[in-house]
Amino acid sequence: MKLDRQQKFILLASTLASFLTPFMGSATNLALPAVARAFELSAVTLGWTVTAYLLTTAIFLVPVGRLADMVGRRQIFVAGIGVFLAGTLFSGLAFSGGSLIVFRLIQGVGGAMIFATSIALLTSHFPAENRGRVLGINTAATYTGLSLGPVLGGLLVHYFGWRSVFFFSLVPGLLALYLVTRAYQHVPSPHEKSLAGFDVKGSAIYGLGLVCFMLGFSRWPAAYGFGLAAAGIALLVLFLFFEGRQPQPVLDTALFRKNRTFAFSNLAALINYSSTFAVSYMLSLYLQYIHGFSPRTAGLVLVAQPAVQALCSPAAGRASDRVEPRILASAGMGLTVVGLVALSFISPETPLLWVVLGLVFLGTGFGLFSSPNTNAIMGSVEPKNYGVASATLATMRMVGQMFSLGLTMMIISVVMGNVRIVPENYPLFVKSLRLTLTVFAGLNFLGIFASLARKNRDTLHFSDFFDQRQ
Repeated sequence: MKLDRQQKFILLASTLASFLTPFMGSATNLALPAVARAFELSAVTLGWTVTAYLLTTAIFLVPVGRLADMVGRRQIFVAGIGVFLAGTLFSGLAFSGGSLIVFRLIQGVGGAMIFATSIALLTSHFPAENRGRVLGINTAATYTGLSLGPVLGGLLVHYFGWRSVFFFSLVPGLLALYLVTRAYQHVPSPHEKSLAGFDVKGSAIYGLGLVCFMLGFSRWPAAYGFGLAAAGIALLVLFLFFEGRQPQPVLDTALFRKNRTFAFSNLAALINYSSTFAVSYMLSLYLQYIHGFSPRTAGLVLVAQPAVQALCSPAAGRASDRVEPRILASAGMGLTVVGLVALSFISPETPLLWVVLGLVFLGTGFGLFSSPNTNAIMGSVEPKNYGVASATLATMRMVGQMFSLGLTMMIISVVMGNVRIVPENYPLFVKSLRLTLTVFAGLNFLGIFASLARKNRDTLHFSDFFDQRQ
């Protein structure tokens, strides 16, 4: 694959940005106990330092994706890196828990702008025959960030304090900003495009519905949690009806109604994230409570999954340029089911090798799924919809992650009740873990049929890309 100067810079910038956001998230999680001690935060307030970022990112993803399609993806991408860096710098300088939450909100806006445009930029600058390969590289960067976050984040917090996690993250962000600026150094700015007709009302309904749904799900099985989630679903249904009547909708519902590949590929992504995201959370508790591992040792064990994902993603991306993405993605989901079933049999006596083996199956499965599935989604839409397609996929990821955690919390609450994880309750915790993994395996098995239900890959021609490079 021969790349011109602009393609090299864009690939590097997008790869760094895709590394930065998951690294920031996984490394920040390790810094939370130190943050709580520094600002004397309650568990609820501490949780909001994470929730603020996730909610803001989810709310802005689809509107920003449409905005990028209207005014230019490169402008939104560059602005997104700038906003994310500002939020990161201020987070490192936070003077209280409240200020940290506000600065994390800023980070979330920047994160949404990056998520909504990075894949769209790659798709619009590379011909269809190389799209899977570059998406595989981009996906590998995401999993590398997830892999290094717990390890490097732990070292930074241990030796330099929690603020160093934010300051360190400025380095790849500034480098990405430099590279994307160089990529367009000799490219004139596109003619100013109008924002007239941008669907503000639809964006507001979407944002409110998503907030209610995600907050409600995070509070399951409390009654008000179900109520909030139901209100969120009602608002999102209203949003879909509303969008179907708008001349310039923030989300073109025809993409779901008339594009089978787009609809089922996004559904497969939602199911896959819903059935895998909380696995590392549960296994982290299992390794620390049941096996008595330290957080650092548990983190090193759990790195097996994203490390394997990072190794598999580029190869899967290259393969998806030659083999139907739906075949590769479906095979990946099948391997994920195998890993989940294997882990569902763990007990206090299970050897560590069995846990690592299950994680390797999960990593291989997700590595085979992610790049080809992304390739299928981006290849099924017209260039004018690259931004909103990229943003929709990112939204599936965010909602799936929240659903995964919410479902896990509900199962723990039903099986264990509101009790602490202490030695006398270890059998109940293991029962909760096994039931959760069994449910996840069943859910992922159903996802295989969603993955297979899509059509063959839509083909884009090289000429489709020339008018969309801004």
